[in-house]
Amino acid sequence: MAGAWKRRASSTVLGVVLLEAAKIGTVIGIDLGTTYSCVGVYKNGHVEIIANDQGNRITPSWGFTDNERLIGEAAKNQAAVNPERTVFDVKRLIGRKFEDKEVQRDMKLVPYKIVNKDGKPYIEVKIKDGETKVFSPEEISAMILTKMKETAEAYLGKKIALFTVPAYFNDAQRQATKDAGTIAGLNVVRIINEPTAAAIAYGLDKKGGEKNILVFDLGGGTFDVSILTIDNGVFEVLATNGDTHLGGEDFDQRIMEYFIKLIKKKHGKDISKDNRALGKLRREAERAKRSLSSQHQVRVEIESLFDGVDFSEPLTRARFEELNNDLFRKTMGPVKKAMEDAGLEKRQIDEIVLVGGSTRIPKIQQLLKDYFDGRKPNKGVNPDEAVAYGAAVQGGILSGEGGDETKDILLLDVAPLTLGIETVGGVMTKLIPRNTVIPTKSPKFSPLTKINRLPSQFRGTPQIEVTFEVDANGILNVKAEDKASGRSEKITITNDKGRLSQEEIERMVKEAEEFAEEDKKINDKDKLADKLEADEKEKIETATKEALGDGRQPKMLEKRGL
Repeated sequence: MAGAWKRRASSTVLGVVLLEAAKIGTVIGIDLGTTYSCVGVYKNGHVEIIANDQGNRITPSWGFTDNERLIGEAAKNQAAVNPERTVFDVKRLIGRKFEDKEVQRDMKLVPYKIVNKDGKPYIEVKIKDGETKVFSPEEISAMILTKMKETAEAYLGKKIALFTVPAYFNDAQRQATKDAGTIAGLNVVRIINEPTAAAIAYGLDKKGGEKNILVFDLGGGTFDVSILTIDNGVFEVLATNGDTHLGGEDFDQRIMEYFIKLIKKKHGKDISKDNRALGKLRREAERAKRSLSSQHQVRVEIESLFDGVDFSEPLTRARFEELNNDLFRKTMGPVKKAMEDAGLEKRQIDEIVLVGGSTRIPKIQQLLKDYFDGRKPNKGVNPDEAVAYGAAVQGGILSGEGGDETKDILLLDVAPLTLGIETVGGVMTKLIPRNTVIPTKSPKFSPLTKINRLPSQFRGTPQIEVTFEVDANGILNVKAEDKASGRSEKITITNDKGRLSQEEIERMVKEAEEFAEEDKKINDKDKLADKLEADEKEKIETATKEALGDGRQPKMLEKRGL
């Protein structure tokens, strides 16, 4: 598969990258996850995953807005007492329309308020003095990215980033993620697909011949399957499939629904509208799910869950699997489809690589093992860090800091969805089939073409040459030329109806900077308070030592026989 022409392409492409590297500087790799995020950098010949200010290598993708802004662990830890102001799972909203069925479903499951603004889902929260403010999903994502940026800056002092997104994200979701990076004050030089990044983490040190690998990426909120060929540093994606609304959060929800019904049956109390109780239950449902990956039974205990009632119930792994059986099996559909699209037999897959925290679930591993006729999945990469690891490697390549270990790496990713134009009669004419290697360019003559955003005189005019180009970020550009007049128009498809305008982005950048300034003031106050406490403590200790300074304390202890 990965023939000599690819190796030649590798040296050409990397030559361009290396020439530009001096302009770019160090590039950090960020995995912006639904439930947890991670940041890494390629430095001194290897990848370093950067720990946050709490010493943790992954950061909860949670934000809290009140008199101060909390991100990560701080936000998640107070969620049970402030559910309406704590925002999470925002990746499931980004780049979507308010009317999308997934958004409508999520509205019923989260404690915070989702409102319709210009056809997009916005998050409404109460901030200072009871004032209400709405945030776009991009703004909340930007807060999380700001946290990741600060984590990297504390370590490196860099603001240039490469992001990962689910392979099955569409153009609008990719654009919105890029906008979030801009709002966070990051220079986003590239967007790559999460399973492709994970494949780099797996295959970076794999030499000696061609290998077909299947990356099974099941995270907190999204699911991707990608099949790649790895051959001496060339990573060619053969096919990709997935579900942008399937992951660990759905498994947690099933546990919650089970206990909500149990509470209603035992206590006659419906807690489904009690956000505080649900916040406590959500926290314990996630803990139970994690524990059941290594234990066969756990006890879910919550002090004063509702009306002063303490909650204590067992949950077995068998029950957990029963509650989620249909969702677990749903993951096999994209696996089968990707295999068909790649044109491979099961026996031709050399390795099954697990990525994402939800792949720790034994039943998921068993389903994969059964599908591949008893072959065990590879657990050689850290499922929480693999995507950020691969992103950091790609960042090292773009910055020219990769060195000998990465000089031969070439990514050949694909467009996950078929792209085309609507012709007269409502028929879609395919221009770029799904799983086409990107970047790509596809010319097409199309009489009677209907493209709403091009000049009106083009509509219904024969002999329009339409060209689609998908760049390395998976973002679509369209060019149309009237062959009769030679006149042409070119646009980047930005899904303007659902995307932030440049003015909105600039306003959000300004507000994000104001938030950051307020955060700094609060942090400075906290540091000053800590310093004062430390100074007072030191004075007390000094005074104590001076009072006892002539050796009286040891004598006193000796008298007491101690």
